[in-house]
Amino acid sequence: MEVDAAKLIGAGLAVIGLGGVGAGIGNIFATTIASLARNPAAQPLIQLPMWVGFALVEAIALYALVVALILLFVF
Repeated sequence: MEVDAAKLIGAGLAVIGLGGVGAGIGNIFATTIASLARNPAAQPLIQLPMWVGFALVEAIALYALVVALILLFVF
C-alpha cells in the first residue's frame, strides 16, 4: 500500500506548478488588455507575442499533467 500512496503524493506534487500556470495566464491577458486599452492601434504588435506567451505557459501545464499521469499509471 505504501507504493500507491507514494504514487498519489508524487502526482500531487507534480501538479503544484499549475498554480503558477494560472497566475501566468492571468498576467499575460491582464497585461494585454491594459496595453490595448492604452493604445488600441498596437494590436497587431501585441497580439502575436501574447499568443506565443500563452502557448508557452500552457505547455508547462501540459508537461505537469503528463508527469502526473506517468507517475500514476507507469510506475
